[in-house]
Amino acid sequence: MIRANPNYSKIQANYLFAEIAARVKACQAEKPSARLIRLGIGDVTQPLPAACVEALERASAEMGAAETFRGYGPDYGYAFLREAIAKNDFETRGCDISPDEIFVSDGAKCDTGNFQEMFDSSARIAVPDPVYPVYVDSNVMAGRTGAAAKSGRYEGIVYLECNEENGFVPAPPKTPADVAYLCFPNNPTGAVASREQLAAWVEWARTNDALILFDAAYEAFIREEGVPHSIYEIPGAKEVAVEFRSFSKTAGFTGTRCGYCVVPAQCRAFDSAGARIPLQTLWKRRQSTKFNGVAYPVQRAAEAALSAEGRAQCKALVDGYLANAAIVASRLERHGLKCTGAKNSPYVWFDCGMDSWEFFDKVLRNAEVVVTPGVGFGSNGAGFIRISAFNSRENVEEAMDRIEKILG
Repeated sequence: MIRANPNYSKIQANYLFAEIAARVKACQAEKPSARLIRLGIGDVTQPLPAACVEALERASAEMGAAETFRGYGPDYGYAFLREAIAKNDFETRGCDISPDEIFVSDGAKCDTGNFQEMFDSSARIAVPDPVYPVYVDSNVMAGRTGAAAKSGRYEGIVYLECNEENGFVPAPPKTPADVAYLCFPNNPTGAVASREQLAAWVEWARTNDALILFDAAYEAFIREEGVPHSIYEIPGAKEVAVEFRSFSKTAGFTGTRCGYCVVPAQCRAFDSAGARIPLQTLWKRRQSTKFNGVAYPVQRAAEAALSAEGRAQCKALVDGYLANAAIVASRLERHGLKCTGAKNSPYVWFDCGMDSWEFFDKVLRNAEVVVTPGVGFGSNGAGFIRISAFNSRENVEEAMDRIEKILG
């Protein structure tokens, strides 16, 4: 008899965005003429940068000629892309990251979900609350937690409190933990961590022989001087941190699929006897076994995003989304609502003054706008809403006109 993985049954509810999709579908069935404006899921809406499209076309043409056709590519990514990433994303910020420490993938979501396979089943996981659901659910599926309480929190996970008092930036835990997930600029709150705050986390990891999994998928949105874009801007981080990045939000690759993670050569885990094991060796083994790489044309397009022309075009895209976020925040603040995010993030996070799903349904049905209920990101998200700036300026302005009518 084939038995299902019992850990899947521990997951308490539908994946957040699947639940949102179900409610939106039900609303559309009831109101087929509704013109919904989507400011919920963090999916980009603007076309790929021209430099990326041109690179895709050239590389696709290469695949159609015998003399330039390519079959299986390198498991860890083509050298041309890894070298471009090392130079443009890290060397320019004073981070000593080698191309050999960069692993190209089909996105940061996959990497953050898969990396937990490197750890023993007994590893104690620490996650912020609120949190991007993938961090929690992937560890639940792996059997690294107990059952969920009524609050939605799982037995065996160390939850890091994020709230208005600490600016939604958690402090290192006093409870023992082996792995901590951090995301800055944060999804869902839009908060950013200072150099001093990240330094405290690096010191915690070094002191406790722990590991930081640092999700920097939104680093391109940072505009504030002095805010770190990478964990590797902090001395000592290469020994205790893995960083995840994505072209999805930077260059609009949500449908094109390309990202990467950085696993420094000196980054380590430990065996049962306390001996150091290079995490890079384990990740190489995992990727070469389970992953066949990203398509050659896509990697050429990602390389183009890092060219001088591509960087300028990507910045224009990001600037447009940031301008949208500023509109959302300013409109909400008119009504006395305190917002987090917007300045360094495409997300605006605010206390809606009622149950998150109640506000979601109210806005969906009465304003025909899709937002994201904060409670879907954890118990500390109860009563909060995340609004995404990923849409056209015209749609963002119209959506906020509709929402303001509800706010009164």
